[in-house]
Amino acid sequence: MSLITLSAPYGAGGSQIGPAVAERLEVPFVDRAIPTGVAERLAVPLVEAVNRDESVGSWLTRALLSFGQVGPVLGGATPLPGQVVSDDAFRQATEEVLREHAAGAGAVILGRAGAIVLGDEPNALHVRLSGPVEARVAQGMRLERVDKATAERHVEGTDRAREAYVEHFYRRSARDAGLYHLVIDSTALALDVCSDLIVAAARARSH
Repeated sequence: MSLITLSAPYGAGGSQIGPAVAERLEVPFVDRAIPTGVAERLAVPLVEAVNRDESVGSWLTRALLSFGQVGPVLGGATPLPGQVVSDDAFRQATEEVLREHAAGAGAVILGRAGAIVLGDEPNALHVRLSGPVEARVAQGMRLERVDKATAERHVEGTDRAREAYVEHFYRRSARDAGLYHLVIDSTALALDVCSDLIVAAARARSH
């Protein structure tokens, strides 16, 4: 079984490396399924949950909007009359989704503080992709085919929001190298080379 958590700021190539690694290891790539699963568990539209807290809401709505994941999720469920979703309920639902995937036949899980939530999984490999801001801007432009101003806005918004999510719920920094077994500058190495490194490390750790 291969279980990998992948932490990646904007422009680090997480959305490209994650699926490539999952395909080679023959396990699911888990990203879009996470907010969908959370919304289903809470029995509310996702927007109802993320708007409960500004730091959480800003992180998730910006991230989902950036990657085109909002539409079908936000319309998914009908809230119960008067229902209020707390921070802890949202965090717990997210953790349940992650642990459910971790209990299966393996997965590559992108984001959502996976290295912290699944830190006690003995065979898991925790990976952080990173790189200098300017290099991530350039790579984001290439991967998403956007102009420099758009990529710079995405770097600023998604970096701040994702880090706020981890700090808000777990009082840890997503940039803390101590959370990960492997930290890769994915702007200095080709994305397929990064995938090779992660696959090799995952296979070594699972034996």
